[in-house]
Amino acid sequence: MKMRKSIFVLLATLCWHISVAQIKKLPLTSQDEFTPVHVEVSTETYLGKASVRLVDPGNTNFSQVTYAKIKNLRFQNGTIELELAGKPLATAGEGARGFVGIAFRVADDDSKFECIYLRPTNGRAEDQVRRNHSVQYISYPDFPWEKSRKETPEKYESYVDLAVGEWTKVKIEIQGNKARLYVHGASQPSLIVNDLKHGPAQEGAIALWIGPGTDAHFTNLVVTPN
Repeated sequence: MKMRKSIFVLLATLCWHISVAQIKKLPLTSQDEFTPVHVEVSTETYLGKASVRLVDPGNTNFSQVTYAKIKNLRFQNGTIELELAGKPLATAGEGARGFVGIAFRVADDDSKFECIYLRPTNGRAEDQVRRNHSVQYISYPDFPWEKSRKETPEKYESYVDLAVGEWTKVKIEIQGNKARLYVHGASQPSLIVNDLKHGPAQEGAIALWIGPGTDAHFTNLVVTPN
């Protein structure tokens, strides 16, 4: 019995160490960590935290790929956690919302990806309809926000309290064809997606994503695959 117990403890300890080894913690403080695609990348201390900054260089739109891919990191299922902050650039147009989020299962050739993002200026808008559009799921290239809002209104976006330009903790749980977005450390998701458009099998990169007219910061990324 003692030998069996010892073997069990050894196996449990080994599994724990393997699990811990799989967790990737990236402070996001070096430009060398990324491959930028249609974005400008720099590093700076923002609101007291070392971070990477992504800026829309101009003339971009939602039909383009606008993100910084994290090098040497593959992902299919698991949890992505980080802090981010988004705000419109001073030169942005009236429709800018500070779009900021995470793209995952990004194809190597940038031809497709899944994405969940925030619209910080909507979080405390005086217009209730705008508030209801605070968080959004899209799937590139065939399922942009315009299509989801027209064909399945309210299904792929929802409300959460957001402050423009302030650090916001987010966690995305991805398993198979399902994704859950948690904001501010909440125990309940702010957005539930039960039908990721590219299906459960796709593996790919993780990218820090921004939309048109955005100035964004990211820090303290933790990726836990399963």
